Amino acid sequence: MKPYVLAVDQGTSSTKALLVDAAGDIVARGRAPLHQFHPGPGLVEQDATELLDGVRAAVADCVRGVDPRDVAGMALSTQRESVVLWDAATTKPVCPLVSWQDQRGGERAARLAAAGVGQEVRRRTGLPLDPMFSALKMAALLDSHDPSRARSATGTLRLGTVDAYLLHALTGVPVTETGNASRTQLLNLATGDWDDELLDWFDIPRAALSRIVPSTGPFGTLRGFAPLADGTPVLAVMGDSHAALFAHAGWRPGTVKATYGTGSSVMTIADSPQPAADVCSTIAWSTGLPAYAHEANIRSAGRTLTWLADLLGTEPEHLIRLAADADAGEVTLVPAFGGIGAPWWDARAVPLLAGFGLGTGRAQLARAALESVAFQVGDVLAALPGLRQVVADGGLSRSDALLQLQADISGVTVARTRHHELSAVGTAQLAGLGLGWWTTEDLEQRADSDLQTFEPTWSDAQRRSAMGHWHQHLTAARHLGIRR
Repeated sequence: MKPYVLAVDQGTSSTKALLVDAAGDIVARGRAPLHQFHPGPGLVEQDATELLDGVRAAVADCVRGVDPRDVAGMALSTQRESVVLWDAATTKPVCPLVSWQDQRGGERAARLAAAGVGQEVRRRTGLPLDPMFSALKMAALLDSHDPSRARSATGTLRLGTVDAYLLHALTGVPVTETGNASRTQLLNLATGDWDDELLDWFDIPRAALSRIVPSTGPFGTLRGFAPLADGTPVLAVMGDSHAALFAHAGWRPGTVKATYGTGSSVMTIADSPQPAADVCSTIAWSTGLPAYAHEANIRSAGRTLTWLADLLGTEPEHLIRLAADADAGEVTLVPAFGGIGAPWWDARAVPLLAGFGLGTGRAQLARAALESVAFQVGDVLAALPGLRQVVADGGLSRSDALLQLQADISGVTVARTRHHELSAVGTAQLAGLGLGWWTTEDLEQRADSDLQTFEPTWSDAQRRSAMGHWHQHLTAARHLGIRR
């Protein structure tokens, strides 16, 4: 038996690679950065060629000194709603990747809402009509690069999420994983396939999209992806947030996963694809039958800290350290960059900084930024049914101050695992299940081991006061957006 699975996590700010052995231990790591560009208001792009080169670089860094023949296969997790348009024959990108954070689909969303299809879109897809999801970005790219839809209608041009682009480029097989496909707003949750009426409403030709397959494939085998050998299979693919939930053994009811990354994804498994109030429904993964989940998406979590660090000419890590022991006082930051996400879904909301004065310093601003993350997640946790346990992951989860604040604001115990690379770990675990390396019971025991917990310390009165102060300023940010 080959001893390793190579897990690749292609995220918003970087690509990480882990070499995982049959005991579930990480034996090597690799990483490559990925840059963002902001060519205009509300526009967020990345270089899809840089992304692919970064995957190659991270993998080469990870397997340095390892015999490629010892790799049983690759597992892949990816950023989800971001969109790539590429040439079907060459797999070369036609234009920059449009990030999940990009807001260019706002006008089309308004037209569709005015046409009265918003509720039906949500019923079929589990997702609100919002520019975050892929379909509006896909339509905008085709409007710019194939306005007649002549090339996309014949499959000469391909559109897809990052997993679809990478799988086509690395294996030559045009497929996409069902959980990622469920984030496009073109997949019908009830059928698990592309929906013809949705395709018509968003003006996306079916021929431009990849074939949908389960999270365990088949995905094809790698070709021209040195140093890995040609013929190395792709064993598992998941969206990054879905993979993190899997790593928490999130198939158990009541487990709520909170990922603190560039944005934040708060997710729990669901009994059915029926949309829930204020949160999204999605397919988390499929190993034959789909596992449905409820999810709330927060646009700006770690991105708030990186924005503030850029503004102040420092590093996010420095601000996180400052925030740990600081008191924000009356300073409140509502990071509605491109609107506010779940559970409000208000694309018109604007960023707001309130309560500052001449004596306000970096520490107070840093604390307000950190608090904005916990307040947004707190709003979401209050909207999720059946909450039993909150488990945290993502880069910002390394902050003890943030997780203690989250426990205090939400009034629940928050647990942090020993692994921070949960997306890569989760997709490696799914691959290992298929290889027979472990069972779901093994993974449940692993998820429950070495948990560090943060217990709430605030009184109910403190909690109500803090949330009331936050909601006062959140309401102001939304009203300012209406007046804009």
